[in-house]
Amino acid sequence: MGFQLYDTDREAKRLILSDASVRQAIIALLGSEAYADGVYQTAYVASRVFADAALLQALNAIVHPAVIRDIQLRTQQGDWVIESALLFSSGIAELCDKTILVTAPEEVRIQRVVQRDKTDAEQVRTRIHAQEAEQDWAAQADIIVLNDGTSTQEQLCRYIVHNL
Repeated sequence: MGFQLYDTDREAKRLILSDASVRQAIIALLGSEAYADGVYQTAYVASRVFADAALLQALNAIVHPAVIRDIQLRTQQGDWVIESALLFSSGIAELCDKTILVTAPEEVRIQRVVQRDKTDAEQVRTRIHAQEAEQDWAAQADIIVLNDGTSTQEQLCRYIVHNL
């Protein structure tokens, strides 16, 4: 539809790899194992932070502000659609004019991630519960779209055309 998309997951990974201050803070938090041979060790970091809520919170306190600064720089150059699994808990929602929650039943989400990442359903369930941490996203969103296999794109387009 011509919008510029800011994918927070992709951009956070980019910042984790390219931003020296983010790298140094992650190493200070998790040790040099987080960047073995200079390469970010996603599996190692995930195994640590998703087993310890305090570590996850500390990692988010490093990454989220870096992402927010990056979004602020980009949005100075025009309008963006921001995609974020942690829109409300990260503070990114405060940068948005409108928020759209795209959701699916938990079992559908788990099934999709297992297929996409070739991972274990229990690991996905653990990550979901660690990330969502009592957020009442539906109450905070301007609109809710159910992504259960029906025409999600059509619902989003209809909302955008009528409300933005």
